[in-house]
Amino acid sequence: MHISSFIFWFQNEFKTFLTAAGHKLAVVEFSSTWCGPCKRMCPIFHAMSVKYQNVFFANVDVNNSPELAETCHIRRIPTFQMFKKSQKIFEFCGADAKILEAKIQELM
Repeated sequence: MHISSFIFWFQNEFKTFLTAAGHKLAVVEFSSTWCGPCKRMCPIFHAMSVKYQNVFFANVDVNNSPELAETCHIRRIPTFQMFKKSQKIFEFCGADAKILEAKIQELM
């Protein structure tokens, strides 16, 4: 499912998104507009959302959603969290597109 433009502001939206994903993989990018590595990953993340139509993709801007970032224990950006059945199954920090794509392929 192509949802790369879906941006969360509130925790209830985030929970709804994870519930909608169900047993499918959900990948959430925590980033910010001022972050250089985040800017580099943005078009890559978007391209992956087009390539992997059976995966749910979303973005959380940590500046616009600080409470959600805190709830998800985000300490560095970009951080990518992957979920199935609303449970976090993988997380990594950094702008490494190869790791991101390899984990998507492994977990979907």
